[in-house]
Amino acid sequence: MTNDFQRRTFIQMSAAGSAAFLGASSLAAGQAYAKPPVLISPGCRTGKVKIAKIYLGQANAHWPSPAVDINKERQKYEDDFAQMKDDFADVDFVVNELISKPEQIQPVADKIKEADGLLLIHLTMGIRSLLTPLLQFEKPTALFAAPYSGHEWVSFGDMRKQKEGALLECFLTSDVHQLAEAVRPFRAIHHLHEAKILNITARDMSADFVQPMQDKFGVQFIKIDRQRVLDAYESIPDRQAQDEARKWIAEAEKVVEPSEDEIFKSCKLALAFEKLLNEENATVITADCYGTMYHQLPAFPCIGFTRLNDMGLGGICESDLRSAMTHIIFQGLTGRPGFISDPTFDTSTNSAILAHCLGSTRMNGPEGDRAPYRLRTIMERQEGAVPQVRMKIGQKVTQAQLPNADQLLYFTGDIIDAPQGPRGCRTKITVQIDGDAEKLWQNWTQGLHRVTCYGNVVKDLKRFCRYKQIECIHEVA
Repeated sequence: MTNDFQRRTFIQMSAAGSAAFLGASSLAAGQAYAKPPVLISPGCRTGKVKIAKIYLGQANAHWPSPAVDINKERQKYEDDFAQMKDDFADVDFVVNELISKPEQIQPVADKIKEADGLLLIHLTMGIRSLLTPLLQFEKPTALFAAPYSGHEWVSFGDMRKQKEGALLECFLTSDVHQLAEAVRPFRAIHHLHEAKILNITARDMSADFVQPMQDKFGVQFIKIDRQRVLDAYESIPDRQAQDEARKWIAEAEKVVEPSEDEIFKSCKLALAFEKLLNEENATVITADCYGTMYHQLPAFPCIGFTRLNDMGLGGICESDLRSAMTHIIFQGLTGRPGFISDPTFDTSTNSAILAHCLGSTRMNGPEGDRAPYRLRTIMERQEGAVPQVRMKIGQKVTQAQLPNADQLLYFTGDIIDAPQGPRGCRTKITVQIDGDAEKLWQNWTQGLHRVTCYGNVVKDLKRFCRYKQIECIHEVA
């Protein structure tokens, strides 16, 4: 792996690792929500997530007490941030100020304008006159208000219904770890803004989809032609590809159908994908593998896509730009990849079976445990080489899709089986639906694919959607 790529690769910064769990105080009872790793996005043009951290309070305020020293209150939070430094390792607090008067906002206005989001920390009563000018920046804004911070909370609910509070989320809690939770949507917004999606295709990309995504999120879409892929493929030394192939074979439970030569070609193409991402300083790659690129590349892209997903980047099937966008959102919120699927239903178990031949082996993120896999042919084509991944039974999962710039669809459930049988695609999970599977299939719109992420990430998705003015639609409702 090149030094440049190492520099740009998602970096696992969490001291507890991606398998750590947040305390019960910050989670709904029974949620198995893994603490996400803090990530530095590959392909960043401006580096870290930029957040304006602003403390709001008045000296000698009657509530919580006239004896409260707001500078000491601020320092307590600063100490908390220092203890949670790993959770903010990819964050640049471009503003870190205590503000008591509206006129103190103007000197930091330019820094606020460049921020991905505002993190406001409510210290005392008397901050209402400060909220309005801060919200007028029209930036995604998280307001943290611990108990006894002030009576202003009575207006937060109504404020969020008004135009001035359209981008406001509130955290009324004593759990300071939710400060880290509050920045997750900012991270996803930042990752989208910095993202470049490479699309290997001979087709023109739909302007009706691409342009709104560029306008709303800042994502760049770059078309890659066949010859450029072939040139990248030929530039990879055979010995390097052989080493990669040996690794995939050695770590597999079993190689069932693919020949060593097929695996070698797949791994050489995988390394070519990495090279293309390096050249474009990009984050995600997809290919029209069942369309204009079918049998036009040296191998099927499945191992290459799996490899990128496992590294913390993105490999997406079938030039599916909607799933590519959803994948980036999940990565930004959780540090974990998505699993694209073709669902089918079994209402006798209130389940959806989610199937695709491309399965990621590190669904808990790049530093998480690797799931067992076998090397198989693509089921429906009976050719190529693909990891057949056995995902974790009992795992809570969230499925989503961003079909356009204005809507996001989602549902949740639990993995109750990981079928290995000879139907559908190679990698399959049976997800028992939270709610009524009958309603889910009856409500189904926007095509076949959904993207699955480990964990219940609905709260984060809803906050992200609020900040980006997206209708968040529960498909089981």
